[in-house]
Amino acid sequence: MDRIVTADDLELFRKEFAASPANRLAQNAVTRVGLEDVAISREIVNATDHSFSTHLDDWKVTNQERSGRCWLFAGLNLLRVGAMKTMGLKEFEFSQNYVMFWDKVERANYFLEAIIETAGQDIDDRTVAHLLNSVAEDGGQWNMFVAIVNKHGLVPKAFMPETHSCTNTGPMNAVLRSVLRQGAKAVRAAAAEAGAQAARAEKAAVLKVVYRVLAIHLGTPPERFDWQWTDKDKGFHRDGALTPREFVAKYVGLPLDEYVCLVHDPRPTSPPGRTFTVQYLGNVLGAPPVTYLNVGIPLMKQLAARALEGGEPVWFGCDVGKMMSNQFGVWDAELYDLPSVYDTDFELNKADRLLYHETLMTHAMLFTGVDVAAGVTRKWRVENSWGSDRGKDGFYTMNDSWFDEYVFEIAARQDQLPEGLLAALDAEPIVLPAWDPMGSLAG
Repeated sequence: MDRIVTADDLELFRKEFAASPANRLAQNAVTRVGLEDVAISREIVNATDHSFSTHLDDWKVTNQERSGRCWLFAGLNLLRVGAMKTMGLKEFEFSQNYVMFWDKVERANYFLEAIIETAGQDIDDRTVAHLLNSVAEDGGQWNMFVAIVNKHGLVPKAFMPETHSCTNTGPMNAVLRSVLRQGAKAVRAAAAEAGAQAARAEKAAVLKVVYRVLAIHLGTPPERFDWQWTDKDKGFHRDGALTPREFVAKYVGLPLDEYVCLVHDPRPTSPPGRTFTVQYLGNVLGAPPVTYLNVGIPLMKQLAARALEGGEPVWFGCDVGKMMSNQFGVWDAELYDLPSVYDTDFELNKADRLLYHETLMTHAMLFTGVDVAAGVTRKWRVENSWGSDRGKDGFYTMNDSWFDEYVFEIAARQDQLPEGLLAALDAEPIVLPAWDPMGSLAG
């Protein structure tokens, strides 16, 4: 072909398409029904049952609604398992709204401090542009979840229930973006004219408005609350007035600071056995930075399965929309036979998909089960946060092949790492640029 697509080129495309019976059949099918119905592999669906050798969950799923709070829901779903056991409850939820409120406040401060730090750079500098493009987003990472819990604690859902805006964050986030971008202009101007102290005075004024916006949309977080409950055996308990941090100390048994975030980043530029961080990825200033330890998929599976078999669910991040069926509640790397539909190969491997922007972390969930046969993992049970009308009452089955291709990270106990990797945690992390796909879950 020449540089320009010519009429002869288009005529050749048309004739070659029309000459293929397979093309005509695919066209007839896909123009009448959805691609998922045409391409789905009945063999995989029929071969994927929903039983597991280890199955932890005996509770209902939660629902993040129209928000990007998956990382918070997955983290709180992990913590509620131990809380339910401690309190003898069949069902329990922490307030997701409470945690989001404080994440938004802390992230606004984090953003404005980044603007102060980059005030000497041009407004169209790529890092500054990334900061301005990623304002007031809902997503987050494991370390960011831990930072919020450690600083602000948790409350039961009844003491800060869901509001219209936390279940549909778009309008609220639009207001926050306007406030923060306007604030960024004021902060940059103050920094240029009078330095960091003047910039922080402007920041304080902006944060006051941010708090006001959040309180209007989400309600005011409780400072103390009277906690009493009736357990599943009808026994009544009263614990009196607690602060959110006191509530965590009494009812969250997991040692959050002892977890490490393991990632599988197979790009040639990302050496295994090294720690990474992403520039300007975080929420609570003063908390430990978001840090990843790059490991292989076999180790991630081994540690996840070991935790599950020990009775503990596992937080993880993935590229959720690839090769999934909400109808059947299944993920499999070959779930849709796209090569047969389109008569072309899809050959990018996991590393190439990262490099060419074909994949990134988009969602966090919880492993609540695993099927292991002869020491080999076969499939995984997943608790999602999309409500009970998707998958199998909100739970999904992930075949092992999908884990290989689309799972990127898990939170694991540090003391479960092999001896050689423990030393890697003390090394200075490699700093990836702010726009690197390893930071995408915070979007």
